[in-house]
Amino acid sequence: MKILVIGASGRVGSDLVKQLLADNHQVIGTTRQDNKLFSEDNYSQLDLDITADKDAIQQQIEQDIDAVYFVAGSGGKDILEVDLHGAVKTMQAVEDKGIKRYIMLSTVFSLDTSKWENPGIADLKEYYICKHYADQWLVKNSSLDYTIVQAGALKERAGTGKITINDDNASENAIEDVATTLAAVLNAKNTSKKVFSIHNGETAIKEAIEKL
Repeated sequence: MKILVIGASGRVGSDLVKQLLADNHQVIGTTRQDNKLFSEDNYSQLDLDITADKDAIQQQIEQDIDAVYFVAGSGGKDILEVDLHGAVKTMQAVEDKGIKRYIMLSTVFSLDTSKWENPGIADLKEYYICKHYADQWLVKNSSLDYTIVQAGALKERAGTGKITINDDNASENAIEDVATTLAAVLNAKNTSKKVFSIHNGETAIKEAIEKL
């Protein structure tokens, strides 16, 4: 497949691109960095500014893309411009292009505001508001074939290859396992129009996804 990864230089994005390239997909990664992130022949790079207007974003996206991942994040610096408005503009641009498959990395409980007073979430309230409305737009205002993967706290440690899905707590995730989960939902038809949360667990990722 020909896949656009928005946010390829991020912690999850770079791991995701590695996995997609290893699966022999043709990957276009977006980054504002000058250096090419990967040397593989099936990788190319795009300097896509998601703070630009929607038409400018749309013009840079190729027509024959099979799937789009949104794994970009502002790191708390420009959450309105990137995590909310930037994300929604990519949804609009992709939809206008006639591309259907759109996979979003989000955060646990982004759509469940009753959990926002929990320790660790209350301090990220503005970020959660942005993710909430970006996810709402994707679900309610687009006709995209979406999957939203809601991860807990991202940790830079070795992946286990195992997760728990839709558990009622906000636990931690190895970054590698988040990337593996994102790669695994690409062709999993049962994840179409689904929103689910993940954290490190005891079930192999492929098996956990198959049970959704």
